[in-house]
Amino acid sequence: MGEEVSKAVLVTGCSSGIGEATARRLAKSGWTVYATARRPETIAGLQQAGCRTLALDVTDDASMSAAVAAVEEAEGAIGVLVNNAGYSQSGAIETVPMDAVRRQFETNVFGLVRLTQLVLPKMRAQRFGKIVNVGSMGGRLSFPGGGHYHATKHALEAISDALRFELRGFGIDVILLEPGLITTEFGEAASASMAGVESSSEDPYAHFNATVGAVTKGAYEGPMRRLGAGPDRVAKVIERAITRSRPPARITITPSAKFTILARRLLSDRMWDAAMRRQFPQPK
Repeated sequence: MGEEVSKAVLVTGCSSGIGEATARRLAKSGWTVYATARRPETIAGLQQAGCRTLALDVTDDASMSAAVAAVEEAEGAIGVLVNNAGYSQSGAIETVPMDAVRRQFETNVFGLVRLTQLVLPKMRAQRFGKIVNVGSMGGRLSFPGGGHYHATKHALEAISDALRFELRGFGIDVILLEPGLITTEFGEAASASMAGVESSSEDPYAHFNATVGAVTKGAYEGPMRRLGAGPDRVAKVIERAITRSRPPARITITPSAKFTILARRLLSDRMWDAAMRRQFPQPK
């Protein structure tokens, strides 16, 4: 590869958590980092950390196109794309309004696919690129009350596997991350997502949904935190992966992810459901 190859990094969802930690870490290590968020005022502080900031809404095609065009005009191409933007929509499948379901998929899946499509032509032209998809251990299993979120992360497993084969011949690597419990605002946001879920005094899912919210929040505030990690742990994994000439295709992060994925693989469906009934009341 010659000097004309761009290794500029575009990171989505940088207003907090994994995205912010990744942008800061890579900029500190000397990478040219374009940190993005839907509301640019939320990432103004990253400029002092050495990042260049852009507005980018992964649910808006024009916004994604403009951000990619801006980076390509300045750098020639995007060398590394970190698809991090995402959130969790909680609630029993029947109770989540369809507009909320669509927002979940637009943010977690369709935006990621479209942004990847936008950066690929220039990546292919320079025959170098790294695409990091921030998935979840939730792409390998499902917890009750998280069906829509898990569906998006299962989708990233399939998309990443397909992309890895389709792009390798162009010199582009695809890396899927599967973090477990990461101590960010994610848990509180997931619990807050229940606010728009249909509920009434006669709702057969009322107790179940309330428990889902409480269990989700509790996982991030209770003893389970010890099996998790901070967002900089993921940022460190990302930096290591994009630096390698042949990075691993799939990286599981945190003890909580490794233990839970192993447990799901070993337990039958009936055994897994029985384990879930110890944490969640079964609607009936």
